[in-house]
Amino acid sequence: MNIKKIGVLGIVLASSTCAIAQTTNSEKDSLYIEQVENHKHPDKVLHAEPLYIDLIRDLGARKGEKEWNLGFGMTDKRKFDSYEALIEYEWAPINRLGFEVELPFTIYSGINGTPKDSIPSNSLNSIKLATQWSFFVNEKIATSMAIGYINEFELSDFRNFGQPLIKGNVYNPFFVVAKRWGTNFHSLIYTGPMIEQNYSTKKIHTTYDINTSFHYMISGTRNFIGVEFNKTIDGSDFDMTMRPQMRVEVTDSLLIGIVAGIPVSRKNEGLSSFLRLIYEPKHKEK
Repeated sequence: MNIKKIGVLGIVLASSTCAIAQTTNSEKDSLYIEQVENHKHPDKVLHAEPLYIDLIRDLGARKGEKEWNLGFGMTDKRKFDSYEALIEYEWAPINRLGFEVELPFTIYSGINGTPKDSIPSNSLNSIKLATQWSFFVNEKIATSMAIGYINEFELSDFRNFGQPLIKGNVYNPFFVVAKRWGTNFHSLIYTGPMIEQNYSTKKIHTTYDINTSFHYMISGTRNFIGVEFNKTIDGSDFDMTMRPQMRVEVTDSLLIGIVAGIPVSRKNEGLSSFLRLIYEPKHKEK
């Protein structure tokens, strides 16, 4: 009889502990979402945004928000390695509107005795100027939409720098839609054409990108794990790279994003890695 009572008591205690833990996690989620969304104005939905194809500013950006990004990456190009670096500043001068300036660099290193003339020259790839407007933000259905535009002034590599200085232009309008499912699961679609104009040849080349991402945000934090699927359609060719990733909050203002790149259908590209440092100074609400 005593054994039965002890067993029943144990089950009750275990159930209670489980219920308390679930309630605690649920409360953490609710409190964090409340802090991001309902605590301030205008409305803003908490979304987990991808780390490799980075948005211009948070969806539903509020006036005064700003962010610095430093990115470092490496890609195996079969015959040589390419090392990427970028510095990026983004800010919101008014509610829902974001701007960004980015300087991306690429440095190349030969492998397995690859001749120097087979390796591209190092370069400051371009000067990228971008804007993004969140035209739809709905907290009730946890959905946001935005349109944006990136203008990329392509620069000559260091071997031919200044001959000419600007060799072409890339026009990139895009559309973003993001949805949070419950409190932890997030999805996002980022899509648009990339129209590249070469000034010397007068040729125009168009590709189309479809980038989808799915994330799980850890309860009560900004930490998440997830994956991006970066897809490019170039005429009859289709390329896709899968990018598993995670983001970790170091302080209230500093986060680190870690990304791996796994090519699914890229013939001349191997595995890659990418690290993003995100610094977001706090701003005062008016």
